[in-house]
Amino acid sequence: MDQTDVTVAAVREVGTNALAIDFETPTGFDAQPGQFVRLSALVGEEEVSRFYTVSSPEVGETFEVTLTVDPEGEFGTYLASLAPGDAVSLAGPFGDAHYEGEERTFVLAGGPGVGPAVAIAERTLDDGGDATVVYRDDDPIHGERLAALAERGVPVAILEGEESLDASLEEADDDGQVFVYGFAPFIDDARDALDRAGYDVEAAKLESFGPEPGAE
Repeated sequence: MDQTDVTVAAVREVGTNALAIDFETPTGFDAQPGQFVRLSALVGEEEVSRFYTVSSPEVGETFEVTLTVDPEGEFGTYLASLAPGDAVSLAGPFGDAHYEGEERTFVLAGGPGVGPAVAIAERTLDDGGDATVVYRDDDPIHGERLAALAERGVPVAILEGEESLDASLEEADDDGQVFVYGFAPFIDDARDALDRAGYDVEAAKLESFGPEPGAE
């Protein structure tokens, strides 16, 4: 949809320097988990925009995005200061690497990529399918949702930041639709690991969040 104002409904901490923000859904807006939106706001005297992936399993009266906040990042710290009732501008949704009703989903996530990962897994289960999640991060976020997925029978592997993906891919032996979300280095690593494990990398749905914050 064209750019429109959206109102903050709730802001929650979901990990160290990590937030989930719920927005009131504007008329005519719909998105699938894994699609992304562009949020814009006037920060100081400059309009700033960033893209964030939808991390709620569906869009109802509200929808959610997840972000990690770089203390030196201008827009992330601005969003972290928002409270219910505040507004920003939204455009979208965008992107092709999203859930489309697949019966089996296998999601690899790095860093804030866990937002769409848990959303896709939750939606898959709600629709009667099966899901697998492999998540790598030095300081995991969305721990409650990952634990809830595990309780519902989803195989959830949580790896440390430099841990190889290979063993988890071999153990998973999953034939579902592969999704990959994270910063560029994780996307590259996941591509290589999927190829080594015999997956069809070209059939995977991958969404890069761009360079990792702080990377030169």
